Amino acid sequence: MDIILDELDRRILNALQADASQTNQELALQVHASAPTCLRRVKRLTDAGVIVRQVAIVAPDKVGAGLTAIVEVTLDNQAEERLQEFEELVAHAPQLLQCYRVSPGPDFVLVVQVTDMAAYHALAHQLFAAQKNVRNVRTYFSIYRSKFDTRIAV
Repeated sequence: MDIILDELDRRILNALQADASQTNQELALQVHASAPTCLRRVKRLTDAGVIVRQVAIVAPDKVGAGLTAIVEVTLDNQAEERLQEFEELVAHAPQLLQCYRVSPGPDFVLVVQVTDMAAYHALAHQLFAAQKNVRNVRTYFSIYRSKFDTRIAV
């Protein structure tokens, strides 16, 4: 379903991206609309797939997942079935936060969050070394995160 966003929709999206835990009444006050209007708009944006889900963002270091790895993966065979098989494999790894098919360069770029190097090594063995179709893996370990945001400019 295609949807055209007006200024109120944009204000609602920006407010929810900053804090989705606020009540509908608080949201209405913030975006200068009535509570029933906000409720209808949020439902419309959700039904249209603009709002995919609402989540809590957890600080990795506070829950023992302080090592971030950005991983490039190149497969031997890039047939659509092989690409989908790899995507299905990594989809079930909770340590894998993001998976992108990219071009040019490697076939995939992954963002992984684990407790430590031993946990990364175990995950890398399971997802990469044990797979026949994985040709090359290059991993970058984050030493400092200078920016992290989930908001999309609307």
